[in-house]
Amino acid sequence: MPVAPATGPGAASATGAVSQSGFGDALRTALREVSAAQNRASALQNEVQKGNRNVSLEETMVAMQKAQIGFQAALHVRNRMMQAYTDVMNMQV
Repeated sequence: MPVAPATGPGAASATGAVSQSGFGDALRTALREVSAAQNRASALQNEVQKGNRNVSLEETMVAMQKAQIGFQAALHVRNRMMQAYTDVMNMQV
C-alpha cells in the first residue's frame, strides 16, 4: 500500500530537509541586516554633524565600523559566489 508524502510546515522531504529556507533566504536576510547597519551609521553621522548632543561620537564610529565590516563580508560572499558560478559554467559536460 503506497504511503502519501507528508505535507505542511515542518514536513521532512525525501532528503531529510525540514525547512524550505535555504541559502537564498539567508543571503537576503544578511543583506537586509548590512543595509540596516549602513542606514543606522548614516543616520548617526547626520546627527553628529548637526551637533546633536544625545548622539556620541564613539557610538557613531562603532556603527560605521560595523557597517563597513558587514559590507566587506557581503562583498567577499558575492565574489566567492561569482567565482563558483564561473567555475561551474566552465566545467566540461
